[in-house]
Amino acid sequence: MTPEDLAPDALENAATAVEPARESESLDEENTLKKNFVRRVRDLLDAGEADQVYDLVEPLHPADIADLFELLDADERPLLASAITDLMGGEVIAELNDHVRELLVESLPAGEVADIAEQLDTDDAVAMLEDLDHEDQQAVLAEMEPEDRAAIETALSYPEESAGRLMSRDFVAVPEHMTVGGLIDFLREDADLANEFWEVFIVDARFHPIGTCQLSWILRCPRSIALTDVMKRDQTLIPVTMDQEEVALRFQKYALISAAVIDGDGRLVGQITVDDVVHIIQEEASEDVLALSGAGDGDINEPLRLTIRSRMTWLLINLFTAILASSVVAAFEHTISKLVVLAVIMPIITGMGGNAATQTMAVTVRALATNQLTDSNTWRMIAREWWIASANGIGFGVLMALACLVIYHDPKLATVAMLAMLLNSLNAGLSGVLIPIGLNKLKIDPAVVSTVFVTTMTDTLGFFFFLGLASIMLM
Repeated sequence: MTPEDLAPDALENAATAVEPARESESLDEENTLKKNFVRRVRDLLDAGEADQVYDLVEPLHPADIADLFELLDADERPLLASAITDLMGGEVIAELNDHVRELLVESLPAGEVADIAEQLDTDDAVAMLEDLDHEDQQAVLAEMEPEDRAAIETALSYPEESAGRLMSRDFVAVPEHMTVGGLIDFLREDADLANEFWEVFIVDARFHPIGTCQLSWILRCPRSIALTDVMKRDQTLIPVTMDQEEVALRFQKYALISAAVIDGDGRLVGQITVDDVVHIIQEEASEDVLALSGAGDGDINEPLRLTIRSRMTWLLINLFTAILASSVVAAFEHTISKLVVLAVIMPIITGMGGNAATQTMAVTVRALATNQLTDSNTWRMIAREWWIASANGIGFGVLMALACLVIYHDPKLATVAMLAMLLNSLNAGLSGVLIPIGLNKLKIDPAVVSTVFVTTMTDTLGFFFFLGLASIMLM
């Protein structure tokens, strides 16, 4: 039967059937779970009505079921998992937040976790098991089939956040002597092939990838053509130890859908697909932003004690930098006591410097993270920020001078304010670019510690410039 054989009404009814009617009762116009729906699930869980919970949740997409777990309290999640055991497939587990997944997996028996892991792609199974305690991890692996266990153990042997952890071992590779027709027959007849793939890797006798063929090419070529005549020889190969952030940059730069992963001997061991990279790009971007603020993981599902510890650590560091800045103010206590107006202007100088430094630092950290800033253009970047800082310093310095003249009618105070604003603006611009670059050269993540050093520089030198100039010119 062809689509033309179906009546219009039948087509409309079929399209409507794809989206369950009950789903509109659970999702709002922004495609998020409604508050009333979540409350109803909670009430049924409290009442022990597992069958009704199952009926409510069953129509949801796996991603929405994962959202439901994250919206429930920690003690309610095991109850939901027990009520919808048949729906707790690999797709739901793969969509769960890391912290929620870890707590949920720890609450399930090792056999159930092993069954779920065997449904997942290798990379998703590794993500589910890598944060478990060693004993729990071994208990789950012992329940798995030998082939699946070996694949996961191998992946776990690679460094965290590396291509080896990210890659999937479900790929299609064929020898170079095969023809297009032979490949099509192979794809149709082999029942053990990967369920989803976009290209076929061509390998030599040593299993080294020598080219790729996209499925669209294979379908459009005559059967008699050799694969070596139509394959793309120029390909992006990902070393198994490459950091996942660098993997994401390769995908972005070369517009990849998938890429081969090779071991130290150049053999094909897996593939990475763009759907995995999208998650990595989001994770890395979030990590950098949160690292700049010292807010830890920034995940509302993170255990409270971990959040408190990470934020207190960061705030403690900032306390010491604030003490350092205040010690500079204390050194000019005599000057401030004679000219109280300095205490009014002082926060403006340091505040503007801090804001300018934050802008420069954010741009620099992003440029380093995306490989826009390299050894080849470092000095150009420094010069660029110098001119920006100079323009800002002169512009806002003149505004400060005019304000001081209008309010205090003191040309010398106006000159001090203008010069301090200019000097601290230059200090902010150079600190915001040089500190992240220097940390990056030392193999220290600039997103993590740049804020501490940059804030210290702008506050301490800002006070020093302003109060030092005031001591010289006004006393």
